[in-house]
Amino acid sequence: SRIYRIIRSGEVRVNKKRAKQTTRLAADDVVRVPPVRTSESEAPPVVSDGLAERLARARLYEDDQLFIFNKPAGLAVHGGSGVSLGLIEALRVLYPQERNLELVHRLDRDTSGCIMVARHRGFLRRLQKLMQQGGVEKRYWLLCQGFKGSERRMEAPLLKITQGNERMVRVSREGKASVTDFTLVERLGDAALVEAHLGTGRTHQIRVHSQFGGFPILGDDKYGSRKGDARLEALGHRRLCLHARSLVFRHPKSGDTIKVNAPLDDDFETILAALRSGKR
Repeated sequence: SRIYRIIRSGEVRVNKKRAKQTTRLAADDVVRVPPVRTSESEAPPVVSDGLAERLARARLYEDDQLFIFNKPAGLAVHGGSGVSLGLIEALRVLYPQERNLELVHRLDRDTSGCIMVARHRGFLRRLQKLMQQGGVEKRYWLLCQGFKGSERRMEAPLLKITQGNERMVRVSREGKASVTDFTLVERLGDAALVEAHLGTGRTHQIRVHSQFGGFPILGDDKYGSRKGDARLEALGHRRLCLHARSLVFRHPKSGDTIKVNAPLDDDFETILAALRSGKR
């Protein structure tokens, strides 16, 4: 973010002209970068005993190439934008012998569930290529209101926009093609537990498609509804009710089929139990 600000302020020049953040370099361009001072401290971030214990329990799968964790809700996948410590920074502290830990993909901060962390850069590239080719099946569970029927397919292009200082996503003809299949798991009165299967992997895809389809996710402060927020508050809880439930893929190295399910956390289970009780 600091480098981005330096470019935006015009301090980076290409061929003696101010560069933009979108400037593409060509061979033989001359780039001037201003002196940048930063802290010399290289002390690793501090990981609390509580977080260390949670992450130790959250490990779902491990081999010599890959970790899969059940990420807690509320933990960002990486630091930045006011977040000093994310999942990947914490793992690098907890596994100091691992030199090349890298996130394979991302989850929103308030989304819980399956996330893959590669242990080697070569394997990271192979697994990301597999994802780009549609070789990784991702399924999510969500609690929502307004879901009708037993199945819904949302095919709505998604476009990233900026509102003030906040990045958002909305349905737009100018956006990228996006497909999500929703299947009812359990009816809970006027709420529902629904499984979402991603056909594409766009930012905030499930959250925006749910909103656009008329069944916003409970506890979604960006794309949810006041009615859904009030429903959670009445139950005495407040969280985004979205969970990365499972991953299925063929291991790029061994060729084995890997199937991983992430259990719901206590908070999600408590909300489910309260909705089931209310249904009766």
